[in-house]
Amino acid sequence: MAEGDTQDLREVVRRLEETVSRLETRIERLETVAPARPLPFPVARAPAPGEPEEKRDLEAHLGTYWLSRVGIVALIIGFAFLIIYHFGELGVLARVGAGYLLSGGLAALGHWLSRRHQVFGQIIFGGGLALSYFVTYALHFVPAVRVIENEPLALVLLAMNVVGIIVIAQRMQSETVAGIALFLGLRTGMLSDITLFTLMSTTMLASGALFFLVKNRWVLVPLSSLVAVYSTHVIWAMRTDAIAPGQPDSERLALSLAFLALYYFIFSVALLVHPRELSRRAALSFALLNWVGMLTLGAVEVSRWGESHLFAFFVALALAQGAGAAVANWRGAAPGVIQAFLATSILTLALGLPSQYEDTALVWAWTAVGLVAGVAGRVLGAGALQVVGVSILYVALGATWLPPSGRALLYAALVVGFTLVERSAVVPMDRLPPPPEGRRRDTLQFFCAAGAGLALVWLVGELMPSDLTTLGWGVAAFGLFALGFAVRERWYRLVGLAVLTFTLGRLLFVDLSGLPPNQRILTFILLGVMLLAVSYVYTRLRGHRR
Repeated sequence: MAEGDTQDLREVVRRLEETVSRLETRIERLETVAPARPLPFPVARAPAPGEPEEKRDLEAHLGTYWLSRVGIVALIIGFAFLIIYHFGELGVLARVGAGYLLSGGLAALGHWLSRRHQVFGQIIFGGGLALSYFVTYALHFVPAVRVIENEPLALVLLAMNVVGIIVIAQRMQSETVAGIALFLGLRTGMLSDITLFTLMSTTMLASGALFFLVKNRWVLVPLSSLVAVYSTHVIWAMRTDAIAPGQPDSERLALSLAFLALYYFIFSVALLVHPRELSRRAALSFALLNWVGMLTLGAVEVSRWGESHLFAFFVALALAQGAGAAVANWRGAAPGVIQAFLATSILTLALGLPSQYEDTALVWAWTAVGLVAGVAGRVLGAGALQVVGVSILYVALGATWLPPSGRALLYAALVVGFTLVERSAVVPMDRLPPPPEGRRRDTLQFFCAAGAGLALVWLVGELMPSDLTTLGWGVAAFGLFALGFAVRERWYRLVGLAVLTFTLGRLLFVDLSGLPPNQRILTFILLGVMLLAVSYVYTRLRGHRR
């Protein structure tokens, strides 16, 4: 290397050292500067590495987070009412100009505030975008402000406004702006009469919110939009003449169901596009809220249409939830999301059974559905599905008082059902987690054993004469002991001990003085023989263990 090149290299190194030294001095000065004016409340700061995280101050959180959001909601609603009630007094150009000038001024104020207080300014800016959407919406829909008579043109302008909100929020990468603008847009649309035009605009806003879910994995924006969309539909469904006073009711109901199906499809697709990139809590909230909205609103609308169509609706929704579980498994969703789809599918079917069956047929149907769900839950390793199955079996057990006859066979079927659910083999799928172990599994086995015990007690009580009820309880306890020893499951034996305790109590306090001599003799002898037999089995088992 030439001598000149060496000197140049040394000069470069010297300048770099001087620059680093000046930067270090500058950083030290900035770190030691104290704030000129303390804030009236403590402000949370990011903890240093290894330092425990401080608890969020409630006063600061309420003042900075919630007050700003509640305030912008109240402000935009006030502006919306101002437009509805007083803009009709202005001329055509004044209506348009005043509305967009008001929204533009609010957005400009938010942009200016965001330079110093970013989040607060973005909230105000989002309110300006929402007000711009409502002005566009009102120019056709609100009669007092109507300027545009052509509905397709109004829809095009509204779609352009929604696209503008999406583009601006996406360029700013601000979930706050997107959430405030879309939520307020949905909320202000509910301030006036809700018609077909309102539902179409609501669908466009929901599609915009789902864009952010798919593109940026923002969860709060589509969740708030989901709630707002279904809330808007609740108000519309309560007004039977919302579209036109003379329109046939069947057409209105068909239109309502069409929009509900569209909402359900849009939100389901948005959830299942990239399910692995969403948190488990967010995905579950999204799936369950979408299911609840479709189930409740759809059931209400179909029941208005005709009770005969209600069961078909429940079956269709159950199949849709089952298809969602299959797609979620294919897309690699979290196991909890897959189980949520499976559990809600079975639950939907169980809720629809009373619309098709009654009395004995209803109990048999619930028993079959609960048994299939419980066994499928064990086979698939889906704990939520198994919990739903056991719950449905309990509902069937409680409903056995409805049929006037044939209860004994129902009780026997429920005993078999609870036992099969508890004892069914476990063959977990690759996508689902293994079956619940430890405390969760013990709890589920306890409820299965308790259900089988109740069904067995009621079965024996149905078969035994009324004077031998206590003896029947003893027979049921003996059967539970035999079942527990046969399958080597202690929960059946523990339930048998509980039934035996009640049996002895009834024997001492009721039967000792209330039964005739012959029945008293029979009860005491047979019950004593059964107790000694059970005790002998326990004694032999204890001897083998020793």
